[in-house]
Amino acid sequence: MRSNRIQRSWYMYDFANSAFSTTVISVFLGPYLTGLAQDQANSNGFISVLGIPMAAESLFPYTISISVLLQVITLPIVGALADHVKSRTNLLGAFALLGSVATMLMYFVTADTYQFGSLLLVIANVAFGSSIVVYNSYLPDIATADQRDAVSSKGWGLGYLGGGSLLLANVALFLTAESIGIAESFAVRISIVSAGTWWLLFTLVSLRGLTGLNRSQGKMGVSNLKLTIGQLVATAKDARKYPQTLKFLIAYLLYNDGIQTVIALAGTYAAIELLLPQSDLILAILIVQFVALAGALSLGKAAAIFGSRKVLLVSLVVWTFAVIMAYFIPKEEAIFYYLLAALIGLVLGGSQALSRSLFSQMIPKTQEAQYFAVYEIAERGTSWIGTFLFGLSLTLTGSYRTSILALIVFFIAGGLLLARVNIRQAIAEAGNDQPARI
Repeated sequence: MRSNRIQRSWYMYDFANSAFSTTVISVFLGPYLTGLAQDQANSNGFISVLGIPMAAESLFPYTISISVLLQVITLPIVGALADHVKSRTNLLGAFALLGSVATMLMYFVTADTYQFGSLLLVIANVAFGSSIVVYNSYLPDIATADQRDAVSSKGWGLGYLGGGSLLLANVALFLTAESIGIAESFAVRISIVSAGTWWLLFTLVSLRGLTGLNRSQGKMGVSNLKLTIGQLVATAKDARKYPQTLKFLIAYLLYNDGIQTVIALAGTYAAIELLLPQSDLILAILIVQFVALAGALSLGKAAAIFGSRKVLLVSLVVWTFAVIMAYFIPKEEAIFYYLLAALIGLVLGGSQALSRSLFSQMIPKTQEAQYFAVYEIAERGTSWIGTFLFGLSLTLTGSYRTSILALIVFFIAGGLLLARVNIRQAIAEAGNDQPARI
């Protein structure tokens, strides 16, 4: 059993990197980059990127899509590499450094350099995903089978605390920008560079405690990269030996797609269907961040009593109820949207934390990073399915409410498949110790 000090160091990386996903991705960069592109658009509202014409409003989602596609390609290589290098700490630090520096450089993105901002976002997001693969691979090394749910939940919870704390400060700066004599665009740039700085500084704190987990053998280099690519092929073949693990991964693909789609579309739904102003959306995001802290810790404790799968299944029922609640929220009633945000926050961190800890029990030793690379792709690379279903439903029905309700299918299908996964068989197939409760 690893010491609490090492576990706290591991939590600290969640505390560090969450500033990027909240301040940069969720709130500030999308509107800022889109506004810059719109300023440079022609009379038809189009811009040209590498000779390709596109609507200015499409730049940010296209950039995110490209970064996700690159992650699908690179994360398996990163995972296999992390399983063979001597120092995962150096690898984690390298990706965090690359991502945080790319984020800080966004400070210099203005109207004339908006395409540079798009490139920096691709670099930062790919580095972010790569670092998460390495970070997740530590979980089996720092927690026993019976500790796994609690440790994973604390990591998620501290992530929401870190991301929410910086976001709160940045939102306060943005809302008071004019009163203190600075432009809103400058406040946005300060907020973005603060997220990169936060990511880097707290990563350094995390790395100091994780160095003790470095391996006695392994190295970086061309020969290791060749071994990595060969190992990917072998792992793909060996994955068939773990049918229950694969079944869990498919269940996760389904219900996580529902989670990611709800998160991605909540703001659009609030603005277009519920007619709520931007200030209400920002407050709702803050509510999610801080309630998710309590939710992750609470569901982690519940898992210790009832078992992680039962708690995870209950959380999917709550997700289903949240979607139904969204359908019935009246227009221009922010209080109900805040309640919905609190309900989502309650199960958001817990459902993700318990999914991670369950998966960590079902993967073979010495191949953790490779399997977590697939897990990360499942979290990020397939999230287009839910948004596609939403768009198709919107096209056929013309109703945002009906379309949001269609997302229930992901939680029901994922939950039914999860209920059929033989968790203990999966753990035994992977050759891992059995926890007291699952």
